[in-house]
Amino acid sequence: MSGRENARATTPPDRNALKIKKPKSVAAGIPAAKSTMLHGISRMGITKTIKTLTTVNQPDGFDCPGCAWPDPEHSTMFEFCENGAKAVADEATNKRVTPSFFANHSVQNLAEKSDYWLNKQGRLTHPMVLNPGSNNYQEISWNDAFDLIATNIKQSTSPDHSIFYTSGRTSNEAAFLYQLFARTLGTNNMPDCSNMCHESSGRGLGETIGIGKGTVSLEDFNHADVIVVIGQNPGTNHPRMLTALRDAKRLGAKIIHVNPLPETGLVRFKHPQDYMKMSLGSEPLADIHLQIKIGGDAALMHGLMKVQLELDALDHEFIKNSTQGFDSVKEAVISTRWSQIEIDTGLTRFQIETAGRMMAKSNSTIACWAMGLTQHKNGVSVIQEVSNLILMGGHIGKKGAGLCPVRGHSNVQGDRTVGIWERPSEAFLSRLDAACGIESPREHGVDVVEAIQQMRDGGADLFFCMGGNFISATPDTEATAEGLRNVKLTVQVSTKLNRSHLVTGETALILPCLGRTEMDIQESGKQFVTVENSMGIVHTSEGSLRPASTHLRSEVWIVSSLATAALSDTRDWMDLSHNYDQIRDLMSSALAGFEDYNVRVTTPNGFALPNPPRDTRTFDTPDGKAHFIEHALPDVSVPDGNYVMMTIRSHDQYNTTIYDLHDRYRGVHGNRRIVLMNATDMIERGWKSRHIVDIVSHYEGENRRSDGWQLVAYDIPRGNIATYFPEANVLVPLNSTAEKSNTPTSKWIVCSLLEPGQGNFEEE
Repeated sequence: MSGRENARATTPPDRNALKIKKPKSVAAGIPAAKSTMLHGISRMGITKTIKTLTTVNQPDGFDCPGCAWPDPEHSTMFEFCENGAKAVADEATNKRVTPSFFANHSVQNLAEKSDYWLNKQGRLTHPMVLNPGSNNYQEISWNDAFDLIATNIKQSTSPDHSIFYTSGRTSNEAAFLYQLFARTLGTNNMPDCSNMCHESSGRGLGETIGIGKGTVSLEDFNHADVIVVIGQNPGTNHPRMLTALRDAKRLGAKIIHVNPLPETGLVRFKHPQDYMKMSLGSEPLADIHLQIKIGGDAALMHGLMKVQLELDALDHEFIKNSTQGFDSVKEAVISTRWSQIEIDTGLTRFQIETAGRMMAKSNSTIACWAMGLTQHKNGVSVIQEVSNLILMGGHIGKKGAGLCPVRGHSNVQGDRTVGIWERPSEAFLSRLDAACGIESPREHGVDVVEAIQQMRDGGADLFFCMGGNFISATPDTEATAEGLRNVKLTVQVSTKLNRSHLVTGETALILPCLGRTEMDIQESGKQFVTVENSMGIVHTSEGSLRPASTHLRSEVWIVSSLATAALSDTRDWMDLSHNYDQIRDLMSSALAGFEDYNVRVTTPNGFALPNPPRDTRTFDTPDGKAHFIEHALPDVSVPDGNYVMMTIRSHDQYNTTIYDLHDRYRGVHGNRRIVLMNATDMIERGWKSRHIVDIVSHYEGENRRSDGWQLVAYDIPRGNIATYFPEANVLVPLNSTAEKSNTPTSKWIVCSLLEPGQGNFEEE
């Protein structure tokens, strides 16, 4: 009898030696260049390294899968950052995971390996199936794989028993076909990675300015007086952003960094390419670092708004003619006591007023943020507090100013734009139906958290993942694993081996797909795809490397084949996959802003999608005005003896993919099962660095435990701790989510730290 249900869902204990060094004071520079080349050559060899790195982010090349930061209009030969180069090398590796590999490794054996080890094994080469009762994957033909999926769908009692997940690496063309297939089938069950990251941004901005996207262009950074970077670590997660910040700094911009950790990338920056120009110095970036306590951002926004009100740094004409709700927000801010702001933020009034005065002098301010704001219980409301601050000064719809949520996935914004959404608007569905001749379901589907709950309740027959590593990306790892094991058929469209291939339904499929770096040749010839960056620019991406295996298929071909097998409609889905121009023609009719898509997307640097707040300073809200929205400050107190934990990424990591065991900027090497903790808090407990503790998270009377973590003394506010994602996801409660957006609160987990074996809490 199979025992694969015992395959562990969490990363196994990390027994590697922990090395602690002094955190770096300068980001990028020669160490980044050296790391880039060593990583590339070790994975790809010299020739392929040169070929890939000189075509990434080039007009005729492929879009970097590492993040969604936009390309400059005039790119240099080397338009990539360290982590982007690692993402490319990771995909273009020369190593392969073949059917013989799976014959030699059971899923239980593989589950005992680390995520780092799994990723190092290389590219998947063949479609594989894990049959009921079996512990090893076996090769399966593409036709048989699609027949298996189609049979599952046709035998299901409802289309809503199928769930179609999407990661942000999926192209616009594949994502459009994917959502068209799901809605033709009859479901809006389309959770995606944005549910776990910027869903709070979309919901918050949609209510305040009428669009769930940012309102700035890359050029705006060159005209900003002040740039506020909140809850974000661009040195690791969006390194190419550092160049934009450096250029803005050279042009006179002031940079305010708001984060519990002093991230190296915002202290000093050295562009590796400057060494070619014999420029050897580094440059400071942030003028002020507001080292805020986790969860104190809403209070900080009230403090900064207090300063604007006191100094009358308001755009009165804009507020009067283009907004509503200002008076109620003004009253709420005035009534907020400075003593409460100082307690919640851990900052002094002087620090906040210094930053506030800097903003008050600014004619053009940009506010940038990432998951440090969105993954909280008040994720939506704190985004709206940022919006309130920006609207006060009229910093929207003009050069050098605006709101800028920074996306981490390369096309997560594009996927949402083309229809990957569990709760689409009526306007979107009506246009889609008219263009495509279907009748889309109107009932909302499930998001990520709801999908896990549906699977746990036994209400899912099919869970189909278009990319990503669902088990490692989601909260409450054991709960997610329980849900996946309840599903009849789980399907993973993937390029590399990951933990989601090991925690499966009764039957499991791995469908290997082309990577962003690889040539996509269909019946009509070589194809390109399109993506949308963080600033709403749609542009092309075209790989040039030979595919890792002749058995790989494009995501577009996979979706077309799935639809052909599972649907009985009259659309020739395979014909669409023969020439992607036909998909883009269909998108031109079905999607607002995509008119003449094939023509516009091939212009140099692509084209900008409509953005009324940015383009015309108008707002697509019910009354046509931007909305100030009042919120009470959240309760950020915790019981005595507890800590607030946030999950973070290391420098050698992209989302769930672990490239190496080094967090170079923070000085942590060799081991990822670590807790960054304030040194004074450690002294009070009688602990030193490398002391072993168990972590127990607490939520609504439930406890989750994870054992065997090493402490590292670090510059972090007292009462706060930080751990790496995805290792600590097991501690994030499934039901602890942001109001309205349902985003997991991965930046706010109340925890106890215990001596090993102490207490009677349930163990991981």
